[in-house]
Amino acid sequence: MGGNEYLCEDTTSDLKIVWASNLAKLKPIHTMKISVLLLSATCWLLGIQMQAQLKPAYLDDSKPIEQRVEDALSRMTLEEKIAVIHAQSKFSTPGVPRLGIPELWMSDGPHGVRAEVQWDNWGYAGWTNDSCTAFPALTCLAATFDPELSYIYGKALGEEARYRKKDIILGPGVNIYRTPLNGRNFEYMGEDPFLASKMVVPYIKGVQENGVAACLKHYALNNQEQWRGHIDVELSDRALYEIYLPAFKAGVLEGGVWTVMGSYNKFRGQHATHNEVLNKILKTEWGFDGALVSDWGSTHSTREAALYGLDIEMGSWTNGLTAGKSFAYDDYFLARPYLEAIKKGELPLSSLDDKVRRVLRVNFRTNMDRNRPYGSFNTNEHLQVAERIAESGIVLLKNEKNFFPIPVGKYRKILIVGENATRSLTEGGGSSELKVKNEVSPLEGLKATYGAENVSYTLGYASGRPAYGRENPSPYNADSLRDKAVRLAKEAEVVIFFGGLNKNNRQDCEGDDRLTYNLPFGQDELIAALSKANENLGVVLISGNGVAMPWISQVPALVQSWYLGSEAGTATARVIAGQVNPSGKLPFSISVNLKDNGANYYGESSYPGDSIQVEYKEDILVGYRWHDAKRIPSRFPFGYGLSYTSFQYGRLTTDKEQYAKNDIIRTSFTLKNTGTKDGAEVIQIYVGQKNPSFIRPLKELKAFKKVFLKAGETQTVECTIPVKDLAFFNGKLHEWVVEPDTFTLYGGASSTEIKSVVSVQVK
Repeated sequence: MGGNEYLCEDTTSDLKIVWASNLAKLKPIHTMKISVLLLSATCWLLGIQMQAQLKPAYLDDSKPIEQRVEDALSRMTLEEKIAVIHAQSKFSTPGVPRLGIPELWMSDGPHGVRAEVQWDNWGYAGWTNDSCTAFPALTCLAATFDPELSYIYGKALGEEARYRKKDIILGPGVNIYRTPLNGRNFEYMGEDPFLASKMVVPYIKGVQENGVAACLKHYALNNQEQWRGHIDVELSDRALYEIYLPAFKAGVLEGGVWTVMGSYNKFRGQHATHNEVLNKILKTEWGFDGALVSDWGSTHSTREAALYGLDIEMGSWTNGLTAGKSFAYDDYFLARPYLEAIKKGELPLSSLDDKVRRVLRVNFRTNMDRNRPYGSFNTNEHLQVAERIAESGIVLLKNEKNFFPIPVGKYRKILIVGENATRSLTEGGGSSELKVKNEVSPLEGLKATYGAENVSYTLGYASGRPAYGRENPSPYNADSLRDKAVRLAKEAEVVIFFGGLNKNNRQDCEGDDRLTYNLPFGQDELIAALSKANENLGVVLISGNGVAMPWISQVPALVQSWYLGSEAGTATARVIAGQVNPSGKLPFSISVNLKDNGANYYGESSYPGDSIQVEYKEDILVGYRWHDAKRIPSRFPFGYGLSYTSFQYGRLTTDKEQYAKNDIIRTSFTLKNTGTKDGAEVIQIYVGQKNPSFIRPLKELKAFKKVFLKAGETQTVECTIPVKDLAFFNGKLHEWVVEPDTFTLYGGASSTEIKSVVSVQVK
């Protein structure tokens, strides 16, 4: 037998005998009619029973997924197998119509579900029902230091993707913040692999509860946008395993992610999307059973894609943003060329079957799961999630003389200066651009809070509008804007400046990196001039990256805000007015000068490279690890953030003094809110080894917890650290090693604000 034919046993004989005996008792005139009726009923019952018995295993969701996968695979033709591993449109793969296996539909994330684009070009489709909730950028989520919020974020995003009938949402991103010039840092979770690992797992679980696959990206080492399509990354195995892979590993092993996206760059001579080393780590060492999806245009070889792990090829011959070759899908590397190579015996069928199995698993976990929920879209509940995360992620960096909060009614003449107070920051930025139904700007939020009659606004500076691959100049005269802002500042009671970066090319934007560490569009000069005009000046920076702050000593207060999404203005105003106590912590260090950053310290060979290769010369010393090792003070350290209240830390203690390698270190200390306002503090525990046989950082984050306390409340805070987490990666042995030694635990409020220290022995 073949195709869709099935054998079936007749189990209805007894039923037919009963019906026949009853027919004999009927009058002849009714016999024919009733015979037809009973025959119809018999056929109907037979049909139901045959349908149950003939149902193929791959359509029976009561059977184990692996059995369904093998059954579906056995029924597919070679051409159908090839079809499911490459795109049919900008954001879909074709499925297998003959077998009832649906198309897979994807959408850009990771901060919201992107507007619908046309079938074969990047132009928007013009739908009127695809305005989504914009959630805060992942830098903001990381700044919350709150895994519970990460789960809530992922769940809400997954609901929106499910409602829009998406099977894969292209996020989250977990590439490590290596240099502040990286144009895509705002999509990632900061500089520390432990923080990123702990935040990404609940996000993935929240998304996938909706029957939507999260797509962990960009695997791996996509730490710059300049020359991203071909730059060849060289680094040690230690740096790879200790810094750049842990969040991916956590997403696979703890988050159970269903898809992973390969990155554009090369690693040791091979493109990362089909890289022999990275594929072995992902699928052999970690046992990932899902599908590896190419980034759009990151595939370069049929042979390498076939042999080194690429499962779904998307967007070939595009730049991932604007350009593209029309209707080229059958010419993709994993399309006709792959089919021909298999038919000629040049490439094995086994590697194709492995890809198809992985794609089918995604199908059975998403669009072939009849029990997945229906989702919801742009609801009030989702707006509340966006607002809550935004409020929790805003970081108060400086607050002399309690400049913030500004109580409602304190001032009648509040001047707001700066383009970022009114600019839409959900537009631009590359593939994470969102179409929102409503985006509350900071100015709107402040007017609603303080009264429109008490708040005035002037632009102060201006940039051009978002445009991929080029910089649109501002239509305004910079001197005139600055002069007007300074004049108005002299007349105001208080001035709040909203600046930072935006989603323009060479700002926080996919496709290229920043050109300078300083603020763009003359903002540094403007802030200095405003501070001279009115000493009652607060600065709010909106960005996904750190910036130089030559004016920092001239301003009494500074807030680091982020791309906060739909409820940006509401959240910002509530923090400024004191209705919410800020509790965000920096997920990256802000260096004083660009050269103080590890990646930039060694010159162009270390970043951005020579256009062919880049060498990670700082090795494992990324972020605060670098500042500690080189004793270079940061402007604001990793994990730093102020509050409107104050906290008192007790002495850090451990449950034992000596531990074996399989033990868990249990720590505790008291935390008291000694101020007058309810608030939250993020306690952080770092660990350092006393006498390592290889160079190790002075200390590394190994535990954190966000603790909410009412004014005057005291709580005992407990954290656990598995001893195995104290290991370093031995590149020569290719294994993780915990050495018998003394380890110091540092408990504190940031990577530099250490409150208490305790040492333990590992035997």
